[in-house]
Amino acid sequence: MTLKPVHVVGGGLAGSEAAWQLGEAGVPVVLHEMRPLRATDAHKTDGYAELVCSNSFRSDDAEHNAVGLLHEEMRRLSSLIMRCGDTNQVPAGGALAVDRDGFSHAVTAALEAHPLIARERGEIAVPPADWDSVVIATGPLTSPALAETIRALTGETQLAFFDAIAPIVHRESIDMGTAWFQSRYDKAGPGGSGADYINCPLTREQYEAFVAALIAGDKTEFKDWEAATPYFNGCLPIEVMAERGVETLRHGPMKPFGLTDPRAPGVKPYAVVQLRQDNKLGTLFNMVGFQTKLKHGEQVRVFRTIPGLQNAEFARLGGLHRNTFLNSPVLLDETLRLKKNPAWRFAGQITGCEGYVESAAVGLMAGRFAAAERRGEPIVAPPPSTAHGAILAHITGGHIETIDNGPSSFQPMNINFGLFPPLAQAPDFDRKSPLGRGTAKALAKKSAITRRALADLDAWRSAQAQAAE
Repeated sequence: MTLKPVHVVGGGLAGSEAAWQLGEAGVPVVLHEMRPLRATDAHKTDGYAELVCSNSFRSDDAEHNAVGLLHEEMRRLSSLIMRCGDTNQVPAGGALAVDRDGFSHAVTAALEAHPLIARERGEIAVPPADWDSVVIATGPLTSPALAETIRALTGETQLAFFDAIAPIVHRESIDMGTAWFQSRYDKAGPGGSGADYINCPLTREQYEAFVAALIAGDKTEFKDWEAATPYFNGCLPIEVMAERGVETLRHGPMKPFGLTDPRAPGVKPYAVVQLRQDNKLGTLFNMVGFQTKLKHGEQVRVFRTIPGLQNAEFARLGGLHRNTFLNSPVLLDETLRLKKNPAWRFAGQITGCEGYVESAAVGLMAGRFAAAERRGEPIVAPPPSTAHGAILAHITGGHIETIDNGPSSFQPMNINFGLFPPLAQAPDFDRKSPLGRGTAKALAKKSAITRRALADLDAWRSAQAQAAE
């Protein structure tokens, strides 16, 4: 039987994963990407799945961390994004970080080699009426023309926030006489050694002077129409955090906990700036958590006041771009279809998930849902006890709240254990653990949630495979 193609609009992580899942299910795909014919404010290449912010997929701990669990679920579901991430990893302590160019090249090569995935370049402002199955995965940088089409169809005002990008530093320009290599608490992760981050220490005086410089620094001005756009709390510019109180950064991206300079045993820095390897060669390091809207000249001036970075040369300076996302709990059904036009599905950050892996996971589900629909098979969502099911439930059934008849309070969300249904009973734990009773209890609970999730995922996956036979 010859199947009509499904059209996937957007070649980011979500669109690439959706196209891959469709192709692997035997459904022909046309993957549309507007770059390089139309550029965005953040992308630099025309490659698929280009990473425009951090190069980290965050924690790879599948037992005690929700995003690590999502990694493992995606691996079990034959995710292209995770496969290419694993083969292009760089040291990052307990996290999975990737060589951004190698990762994008690997995703691009896989898509180009797949016999059922056709690729077309050009902007899609209005999906044609004869496209009876479309996955829109255009992400936070959806083109204005397509965004207007969606707004006009839904009648909903697009919600938006600003997302800031962290700078990248040339490794050879970092003063290792001042800085040192260490992962927090010496924790080793995939491809790592336990000494994977470059740490730049600050005294109290240096820290307070740095915070003052951040607050006083010359920043990018918003346009009139952007002025009321809120930030996403998971990716705040560092100077916005500094404005919330002088100690805020010490308990955020500049926290000194679990770090000690081996050349000064017993001496704890007041604050620490960490840099994480950004490419396989180890020639580039990004400033962890240092998203910024400072103007470029100010970034160079202020960041060179950090001990160890006084001679820093920047491969990329930070930047700022506008993100948009749907009021998904109102607009989308439980299989990510637009209620007002079920021929359209949405995937990735535009749905209200946040993070590389979450975006790809939603793309994975959208691709599988669209494939089952095209093949005439029943569509069954992953159980809410799984990481995939938990993020899907947030997107399609998240709490809606209005304040004084204002806009919805629906906001982007990273995967976290708070999105999972509670356990039927509290698990046993070692009450005499040297970690402390509270920590041992929390770890036991997380372990129980992840065990349940993977068991439920495997059962769902087996049922899906039987339905496809």
